[in-house]
Amino acid sequence: MKLHVLPTRAAGAAENMATDFLLLQRYPEIAVRFRHYDWHRPACTFGYSQKIEFVRGQLARDESVDLCRRPTGGGIVDHREDWTYALVIPRGHPLEELRATQSYRTVHEALAAALHRQQVPAVVKLTCEPPVEGETCSASGVCFQRAELYDVVHARTGEKIAGAAQKRNKHGLLFQGSLWRPAVGGNVDWESLHENFTEALGQALQAEAVPTPMPEFAEGELDGLTEQYASPEWNEKR
Repeated sequence: MKLHVLPTRAAGAAENMATDFLLLQRYPEIAVRFRHYDWHRPACTFGYSQKIEFVRGQLARDESVDLCRRPTGGGIVDHREDWTYALVIPRGHPLEELRATQSYRTVHEALAAALHRQQVPAVVKLTCEPPVEGETCSASGVCFQRAELYDVVHARTGEKIAGAAQKRNKHGLLFQGSLWRPAVGGNVDWESLHENFTEALGQALQAEAVPTPMPEFAEGELDGLTEQYASPEWNEKR
């Protein structure tokens, strides 16, 4: 199986969430797909099951932040100082068939290995209660406040470096992940880290990493889903 490494693009929060979901739902080939992406504006995303009033309270109702509910679980993620990625494992791949905790561990072990190549002493946290599928951030509901089982942490300080949330359906597994740049430090070559991470993922998933253009979705499909993710009906549904 191939690991399709898709181009890096910047978009608003709703479009980024819509693109990740369409990569799960509508991809034209049976392949693992990976993308790192950026943000047009300061953005925060929050878990599918979180209450909007709680989220707004944590953000002090900052109107300058582009806010969007994710299709995955987990807590609030502030993307203003993070490095964001999405990984989709298709139905039938061995990793997709594992329990959520084990897929979470496998991806984060690959990420820790990539960080080590950048001289970052990163390890996977091996203690504390296992997270429930889709609820992989801290019990406070805000990511990066506390590390959970199989998060990536700094080996010396214990500070959380990376976390993620998952969504599984009949098409496969969507993994939305975030690295907190301040915890990583200032000496990382982020382009090289991207390459190191996809190489490590390819080894872990037994998939050859191949640079691949973004797929052509059906006309209007991305725009329509972006509009849905930007709507009050989606973001204020809970």
